Amino acid sequence: MAQMNFLIGRGELLTQDIMRRKGGEPKKHSYTLFEARQALAPQAFATSEAFASLPSGACPQDMAVARLTLHPEYIAKSYFPTGFLRANALRSVGSRTVSVTPRKWTRKGDPREVSTTEIFVAGNRDSFQELGNWVLNSPEGESATAEIVRIEKFDSFTPESRFRSLGTRSQRFFEVAVHLLGNEDSSFIQAAFRKFANTFDIKVHERLALQAGSLWFVPVEGTPASMMSLAQFSFVRVLRPMPQLRGIRPVSRNSPMSVSCQLPTEMPLSSEPRVAILDGGLPKHHVLSPMWLNSYKISDPAAKDDAGGLEHGLAVTSAFLFGPLTPGGVAQRPYASVNHVRVLDDEVKSEDPLQLYRTLGHIEEVLMSRQYDFINLSLGPDLPIEDEDVHSWTSVIDDLLCDGNTFMTVAAGNNGEGDSELKYNRIQVPSDCVNAVAVGSANDVGSAWKRARYSAVGPGRRPGVVKPDVLAFGGDAATRYFHALHPGKSPVLVPLEGTSFAAPLLLRNAVGIRAVLGQDLMPLTIKALLVHSANQNGIDKSEVGWGKVPESLYDIITSPPGVARVVYQGELKPGKYLRASIPIPKSGLTGRVRLKATFCYASPVDPQEASCYTRAGLEITFRPNLAKIRKYKTTGKLKSQPDSVSFFETSSYATEEERRADWGKWETTLHAEKGFQGATLNAPVFDIHYNARESGAATVDAGKIKYALVVTVEAVKHQDLYNEILQSFASVLVSIQPKVTIPVNV
Repeated sequence: MAQMNFLIGRGELLTQDIMRRKGGEPKKHSYTLFEARQALAPQAFATSEAFASLPSGACPQDMAVARLTLHPEYIAKSYFPTGFLRANALRSVGSRTVSVTPRKWTRKGDPREVSTTEIFVAGNRDSFQELGNWVLNSPEGESATAEIVRIEKFDSFTPESRFRSLGTRSQRFFEVAVHLLGNEDSSFIQAAFRKFANTFDIKVHERLALQAGSLWFVPVEGTPASMMSLAQFSFVRVLRPMPQLRGIRPVSRNSPMSVSCQLPTEMPLSSEPRVAILDGGLPKHHVLSPMWLNSYKISDPAAKDDAGGLEHGLAVTSAFLFGPLTPGGVAQRPYASVNHVRVLDDEVKSEDPLQLYRTLGHIEEVLMSRQYDFINLSLGPDLPIEDEDVHSWTSVIDDLLCDGNTFMTVAAGNNGEGDSELKYNRIQVPSDCVNAVAVGSANDVGSAWKRARYSAVGPGRRPGVVKPDVLAFGGDAATRYFHALHPGKSPVLVPLEGTSFAAPLLLRNAVGIRAVLGQDLMPLTIKALLVHSANQNGIDKSEVGWGKVPESLYDIITSPPGVARVVYQGELKPGKYLRASIPIPKSGLTGRVRLKATFCYASPVDPQEASCYTRAGLEITFRPNLAKIRKYKTTGKLKSQPDSVSFFETSSYATEEERRADWGKWETTLHAEKGFQGATLNAPVFDIHYNARESGAATVDAGKIKYALVVTVEAVKHQDLYNEILQSFASVLVSIQPKVTIPVNV
């Protein structure tokens, strides 16, 4: 048998800290200070007048919330108006992305509508009353005064702008996101909200409330008319009708097929991975052997099973254990046993929208237990994501995954045939999580695939623009069904289609990598490997993300002749620069060379900051030749760093205006490939700078973050490239060998 070239590990030993000098030209401003004062002062006076008309019950401790819109040339974290807010006793409580046409800008051409950041600022009504005079008379030369030119607009956060629709007249249940004050005691805001809601006969279901970041998500019950009154409460961020949970009944024919399959008799390949399926439970009669089903847990023992949930839960678990089953064939051996947790029960049939929060509470308990390394979730709210606000499901899950220790797959949703103009076909909550892997459906296995017609599309919310992350086969009635087990005492198959089955199939691949290669690879590294191996098939990212992941693990963890795949994994320090060397043979490379790289990292999040959701970002510079350093044209002195070339195209993440504002730096997954002449590569490196922020502004309190980098070097004229690299770096790099005997069907 030919040599198997497995992943090359310990790439992190090829990294070193470096020093970088900061510099740059002074910022050119769109407005003079006089122009900015004349525009902003009337807006501040009008905002104060609007707040004066609010009922006292809507302003806890006489505080209100306004909206400060930044000029689109000032949305990088370094331009956050900290001094302006501090000078006026105001504080930021959140942000979101909006579109605006600035009055002037420094770019060529007339101003046009572009994206910018809208900051929600809280303060006493007295502070807002004094703001207009301060804008007109603040001393020149002070940093707070200089920040006035960064502000495009200042206005009140009107009740009407807190909701898009209140549903039909019969709508009774709503969810409200309420701004809190970050690390300060905000119980007075919650108490005032309850009191204000009671004046309109609105019931606040506080026992189901959840807090994520400085947002308090709470379900309420009342009439649409009463909700219009509740929207006056100054700290309400968003108010919307409560969505239902997605339908969980598998899409299939009227009855299971009469044909069955043969299940394997072997134990799972590895006993090490800890895996959980969070779903609708398992039926009384099924054919899952105890050696495959490690445990079955019920989140609420007092609730009864939902019949549709049991069928769905078994199919999802079957998809993880065996992959798509072949009628009359032999099922693949499971990579690991599984734990099934019933987080959904018969309460879903009651049409009680509060089930949405109850189910999220069960999921939160599982994630907080830290019992599992790998988790699949194939259910969620029936709600396409929105750019303006982050949903409670997304923010709670992202917050619990930010340490990077858990690999979680989430089904993207089956609404891909929805109205594209209204964005009803966009990925559904919580597949917009940046710390989870959103999985869409491909309509077939192998290479001749397309996006399944029902599979939800992107883009995601920034950061997290490339969504779904990847695709896996999920079945399609027009091409090939996904066959899974049906309830019963024998292995009867049922034909299915849905992202509900693509997600656990992708998780199966992830667990397979861990089962074969052991704990040498972090969950983040496994995510990077899956993205790295995905193929878009020429289809736009908005449909398929980074593409479909290969069915075979061999295509992910091994390299063919002329190819070497190197893995780096470790931690990054905020504000520091790390130089990662790309290994090439000591004798160099000849001919055409292709480099492919994938970065993945886990990030803490700020749920209240829809415009700057992730707290961590990477600025990555590629330097193909460390010996090539140019001189400054003006002084003739050598520059401090070698020449760089573009590698990660920010067009994958942001528009031109957004790139100027550094939004592309905050994506938690970066992936690209480029071609070079081998002779131009001399000790090539990636310089990695970890940027940290909190609530959209710079911070000094950030901690380390975990990262993973996968680099593929392909040189067709070096068929033994794999061994050449290992020999050149024999004291550093190693081949990551399998910890178990690999089955034939891997």
